[in-house]
Amino acid sequence: MTYCVGLKLSRGLVFMSDTRTNAGVDNISMFKKMFLWEAEGERSITIMTAGNLATTQAVVSLLNERSVAAEDRGALSIMEAPSMFQVAKLVGETLREVIADQSGVAGPQADSPFGASIILGGQVRSGEPRMFLIYPEGNFVEACDDTPFFQIGETKYGKPILVRAYNPEMRFEEAVKLLMVSFDSTLKANLSVGMPLDLHIYEADTFRHGPRRRIEADDAFFADISIGWGEKLREAFDTLPDYSLD
Repeated sequence: MTYCVGLKLSRGLVFMSDTRTNAGVDNISMFKKMFLWEAEGERSITIMTAGNLATTQAVVSLLNERSVAAEDRGALSIMEAPSMFQVAKLVGETLREVIADQSGVAGPQADSPFGASIILGGQVRSGEPRMFLIYPEGNFVEACDDTPFFQIGETKYGKPILVRAYNPEMRFEEAVKLLMVSFDSTLKANLSVGMPLDLHIYEADTFRHGPRRRIEADDAFFADISIGWGEKLREAFDTLPDYSLD
């Protein structure tokens, strides 16, 4: 399992993913789930993946190969597509292609053991920053005012704080803090999500990658957020009125 979140803000996009793909008493595996492509001054693209590891690695590898060898194929790559919508179409088609090849059936099924889902975000020059959630079938939806963030993987534990505290006008620093609280809640509730965490911030209209960080298990700031959030929750709980049994 995994947990990835993409936030769409007025000032840009914020991405965070964990790195755990398998968990058990004797089996914990770590793999990167965030991948970036850039043509500085022209586009910045970020992808986060969840699901079958072989599927997601094959998708990323194909996207890389087709970007490098675009002149030999006579078809657009994600580094040539004229809009983020077209990038989303290419990524969705690649995901559908990989799942079909691995499953040996004409079309992918949502419950396929080779299934995967992807959060895609970024900006292509002449367009606005955009974010998409791509399903195993290859279709996708776009983030909007009503749905300003996407989650994939183990989503239920970290969603309440996002719903309650998200503000499209928040600063990047506030957004990172919000995501840290969301991930802390998920980490405490599910062992299949684990540190370290990968972070990428894309500022609108820069057309280049922004700050990137790997947040390790011993990160002091993350520890402060985790401890502080727990203390504030207990304080808030204590201020609520007790239920009357009379």
